[in-house]
Order: sequence, then C-alpha cells, then structure tokens
Amino acid sequence: MPLVSNEVKPLIIANWKMNPPTLREATFLFNQVKKTGAVICPPFIYLSVLKASGAQDCSWEERGAFTGEISPQMLKNLWIEYVIIGHSERRKYQKETNEMVEKKLKAVMAAGLKPILCIDKISQLPQDIKQGFIVAYEPLFSIGTGKACPPERAEKMRIAIQKFLGKRVPVLYGGSVNSQNARDYVKKAGFDGLLVGGASLKPKEFIDIVKLAC
Repeated sequence: MPLVSNEVKPLIIANWKMNPPTLREATFLFNQVKKTGAVICPPFIYLSVLKASGAQDCSWEERGAFTGEISPQMLKNLWIEYVIIGHSERRKYQKETNEMVEKKLKAVMAAGLKPILCIDKISQLPQDIKQGFIVAYEPLFSIGTGKACPPERAEKMRIAIQKFLGKRVPVLYGGSVNSQNARDYVKKAGFDGLLVGGASLKPKEFIDIVKLAC
C-alpha cells in the first residue's frame, strides 16, 4: 500500500483539531471540501458519520483497560487510512515523548495504516525506522501563530529530513499554511504535500490551498 495514493499529486491533509463543536457544522464543512481529494482528519466522534479517511491520533495499545483511548485496529475498521501522530500540541499538552510517539508509529504501521509523523526537529525522528511513514515538518513558531516558516528555510529542513531517512519518505509542510504560501512550499521548497490546520476549517480558503498546491 503506497504512502501517497498518487505519486505526482501532492498529499494535502486537513487537521480539524477539536473543531467544529457540532455534527451539523462538521457535516456541512466536510461536504464543502470532500471533492478536493484531501485527507480530512476530524475529531474521533465524527469519523464514522463522515466516512473520513484520516484520524488525529491513536493509542499504541491494541485493546484493554485504557479509558478514552482509540486503537489503530478500531480506526482500520472504520476504513481510516491515515493517522496523525506526534503533533506538537499533543507533545506539549499531553506530554507525549519521543518514546511514546515511536510506539504509536510502530503500532499504526503494524495495523497497515499510514502514519503522519509530526516533527519540529531531526531529533524527533525514529532512529531505527527509515521508511513506511510520512513526515510532517511543523516548526513550533508557526503552529497556530499565523507566522509561516519562509519556504527557503523550510526547504533546508526537508532536505535534512530526507538525508536522515532517505528520499523514499514523503515530507509534508505544516504550520500557518494558507492560500498565499501553499504553492511555494510544494513548487519551490519541494515538499510532497501540506498538513493544514486552521485554514482547513474555512472551505473556500482550503479549496484554494488544494488547487494552488496541486
């Protein structure tokens, strides 16, 4: 199973985070953007209703007494294909360590799903796994701040990531992506796609991002 369904077309991921607050709003938003072909990652409670293809997180455990957790197999049974892991917000607020994130990475891969590993620095990359997942470079200063990383600076990080892991690993850019900079990250900085946060909640803006990046 390839990590990116189309080798030419960039992979665009929409991370809705803890939004929107109602199923009605989530359904409306999803119907507006689903034709873009992007991977939509809504909150867990909307996955089965929307038939989305991406999830925002998962546990490394298969089953058991782990209140509030969702296993990779549960996601697979909902036809989920992609799972975001190691997002900076989870590292910050849920205190996820590199060790915890790597356990999730292995569990997602073992379930036959496609993990999207979020990192801010090279030291957050796994030492003993060099392929089979997607990397999303998200500089901390750009997450939710509106201060996007200059494409030239982001490109240097992409090159460093692929030098460490090998060029077979797709690398996405995430962090204050909008319709003004989306094209530059893909066409100029050479990223294989984008992980879009806040802008993915604005249908017109998100559609424009997908069109410009592709």
